[in-house]
Amino acid sequence: MPHRISEDCTYCGACEPECPVSAISPGDSVYVIDENVCVDCVGHHDEAACVAICPVDCISRV
Repeated sequence: MPHRISEDCTYCGACEPECPVSAISPGDSVYVIDENVCVDCVGHHDEAACVAICPVDCISRV
């Protein structure tokens, strides 16, 4: 199940290097997750790494 970053993103960039499949990239005002690439960290981590690291809890499952 892919994830999405809401408009509450503070553009801190903490999530981008945590993604094992490079699905996260900078957007115009918030980071964005390519939902076609996101694998919910299955096979990489026990939980979604981006969700775990986000300081403002703006990442959720689609």
